[in-house]
Amino acid sequence: MKAGSNLEGILEKGEFAVTGELGPPKGNDVEVIKKKAEFLRGNVDAINVTDNQTSIVRMSSIATSAILIQMGLEPVMQMVTRDRNRIAIQSDVFGATALGIKNMLCLSGDHQTFGNQTGAANVFDIDSIQLLQCVKTMRDEGMLLGNEEEIEGKVHLFIGAAANPFADPFEFRVIRLAKKVQGGADFIQTQCIYDMERFKEWMRMVRNRGLHKKVHILAGVTPLKSGGMARYMAKNVAGITIPDSIIDRMVKAEKGASEGIKICVEQIEQLREIEGVHGIHLMAIEWEHKVPEILKEAGLLPRPQLS
Repeated sequence: MKAGSNLEGILEKGEFAVTGELGPPKGNDVEVIKKKAEFLRGNVDAINVTDNQTSIVRMSSIATSAILIQMGLEPVMQMVTRDRNRIAIQSDVFGATALGIKNMLCLSGDHQTFGNQTGAANVFDIDSIQLLQCVKTMRDEGMLLGNEEEIEGKVHLFIGAAANPFADPFEFRVIRLAKKVQGGADFIQTQCIYDMERFKEWMRMVRNRGLHKKVHILAGVTPLKSGGMARYMAKNVAGITIPDSIIDRMVKAEKGASEGIKICVEQIEQLREIEGVHGIHLMAIEWEHKVPEILKEAGLLPRPQLS
């Protein structure tokens, strides 16, 4: 065990893992965190805490993760390189692990022009693959980036990365995944999946390279709330492909929310049958109260307990 986290234990045991997601508040209202977290308690193996997603200023992922630990829950702390140079990154890793955070997801981060501070300077001192290498060096070698100075103490982290099977050029997606695995990723969480055939083809290429035996892959799913949401995401969200058949189902449904949950459950059932998929990452964006219903319908409750 590299960090001894619940998520690591579930995956190493061969169980089908489930992670959820929690977006911190646009301020310091702790009750926002607690309300969302209680919907996820007992229903997921770990909770992703986003790091100023879409470049919107929010409570820090480290602080939010620490609050979840105080609540007896396990976070997956996200960290983006958009806002930090390598000094700040390594300093934050020290702080996060000192606070008891055991899972970390390494990301580049959305460009600042998507957010509410468009005049901010992007940092991007290192990219997401170099961030993986940095954290792996800190953990496995006990050294700072560059191997120039020994760390005081031990860094124990289960290290994750993101993958988008749907961006172009499609053939490059699995090559980039291989680089992240080589860089130090222990687990992967993918972009939300609607185009199942394309995802299956991506997984075929993953298996051809034997990557499914080197890293735990958690497939991303996001329930659609309405036909309008399906149309908007298909048109405006980069890296997401939604087949016309799904859009049509959502548009024609009498109750869009119910149909969206039904589609999500169907997707989870298909994902469980794909060789090399070790779990799901359920991103119920501002819909955390629907997580128990979705997972119950998908047969993923109760969650396994480690002895």
